Amino acid sequence: MRVFLIRHGRTAWNAKGLFQGTKDIPLDETGLFQAEAMAKKAEQIPFDAVWSSPLLRALETARALAIKKDLEVRVHEGLREIEHGEWEGLDTRTVNSRWPGLLDLWHERPDEVVMPGGESLENVRVRVLEAMDVVFDKGGESVAVVSHDAVIKVLLCSWLGLPLGAFWRFDIANGSITGVEKNEAGFHLFLLGDLSWSENPYERERQTSL
Repeated sequence: MRVFLIRHGRTAWNAKGLFQGTKDIPLDETGLFQAEAMAKKAEQIPFDAVWSSPLLRALETARALAIKKDLEVRVHEGLREIEHGEWEGLDTRTVNSRWPGLLDLWHERPDEVVMPGGESLENVRVRVLEAMDVVFDKGGESVAVVSHDAVIKVLLCSWLGLPLGAFWRFDIANGSITGVEKNEAGFHLFLLGDLSWSENPYERERQTSL
């Protein structure tokens, strides 16, 4: 099975550098454009199913893709973004002010950090792998999974045999497509953070939050 992990398009909170977590923020105008452009580029991929996080920004992105394939979006709660707890709605400056040193630790050793009122990467790993077991059980040769930055990074660490501390080694931009093949030998990464639908595919926005 080939799994295409797709990060949702941009939101107003992404643009402002605010931590979103499980806050249900819709796509902004740029995000809607990204979703449509990504979906058009992905028309050549013969998806058997389109799965999504229940959060609106992922659903809107997934629907742009599913409508071109005449598919229904399948939703799994386990694909939602990491819970940022008290950080949600805040920018990095405010987080640094209220919790000195914790944001630096999150960037240096993310596997050791639990945001106040949030969840750990290990908790995310458990629920996301359970969600993907459902996706695998439903079958198909090629499936799209529309989710979030932290979710995709955690899956890549888990499938590629990396510790969760390697979380920040991956750059997963809004609207990007990452491809992983699952076979008898395990998992094989064949596409990472593809933005070939973009006018500037080699340009990356500086990531300040999730």
